[in-house]
Amino acid sequence: MQQKEAISKDLVDLYKMMGLPVDSVQGASGFTVHALKETFKDLPFKSIAYRPDYFSFVFVKNGRGNYVIDEMSFDIIPGTVYFTNPGNYRSFEWVEITDAYLITFNESFLKANVHSDVFQDFSFLLTETVQPKQLLPEQFAEIEQLYLQIQKEYLGNSPYKNRIIASLFVALLLKIKAYFWQDYNPIYEGDRTSAIVKTFKKNLEAHYRALAFREDKMLFRVQDYADLQHLHPNYLSTVIKTKTGKPVSSWIAEKTVGEAKSLLQNTSSSIKEISFMLGFAEPTHFSNYFKKHTQLTPIAYRKQTRAL
Repeated sequence: MQQKEAISKDLVDLYKMMGLPVDSVQGASGFTVHALKETFKDLPFKSIAYRPDYFSFVFVKNGRGNYVIDEMSFDIIPGTVYFTNPGNYRSFEWVEITDAYLITFNESFLKANVHSDVFQDFSFLLTETVQPKQLLPEQFAEIEQLYLQIQKEYLGNSPYKNRIIASLFVALLLKIKAYFWQDYNPIYEGDRTSAIVKTFKKNLEAHYRALAFREDKMLFRVQDYADLQHLHPNYLSTVIKTKTGKPVSSWIAEKTVGEAKSLLQNTSSSIKEISFMLGFAEPTHFSNYFKKHTQLTPIAYRKQTRAL
């Protein structure tokens, strides 16, 4: 039972919890990519049970094992792509790794480097559980070319590293969307509680788009998201916490901070303008909120990111 409470904020955090080497992982940018055989040298290896706070793709060209998402178990087989998103309780076991790569990324990286409205184009990222997909050899070869190029840039020292990685990553997402989820809509998958989670995520995205286009002016609270689904706020909170491992308030905070980081990094809007765009009545309130969640003021964050 104790293992189910393990929360992994990033891949470095997870590897440290399991006593694995972290030399090949750079977690500061919110994005990682590495060959799994560099980490899992003593096989078989069975992980702890944990909830990640990040997205992940595993590209298995050749390897065997098993992984569990909530109560669902999947075999790891060659030529397959596996996707998971934040919040699900999971574990994995590797029996053999000849050629397999892992990419992890968080929402802040997506918002700051890929696109501020990334979930509109790639709605499959919002799904709760995605079945693994086995590719045709020629399809996997195309995917492999992209993730290996991403790794090359990841290990390099270009001053534009994040931008290059982001461009290649968009191409990777487009390939994955075309092969797997061209017509996928996460809102229509799963049981009642799964639908509540997916609708909440959809409403979360829609609200921040409305803020960006000045169609809404106030930051939504838990009550507002509950009202959109005609639910009691306590019930919504219970479902979201049970299914994702994070309360509604954490989802709202992370979304707000992610949007703020994107605006601070990618626009010339003033702190006052950004605070109003995100639904804060006072810039001081926004600055205090941002510092509470990032340990930096908005001004300090903008200076730090533009100095990179």
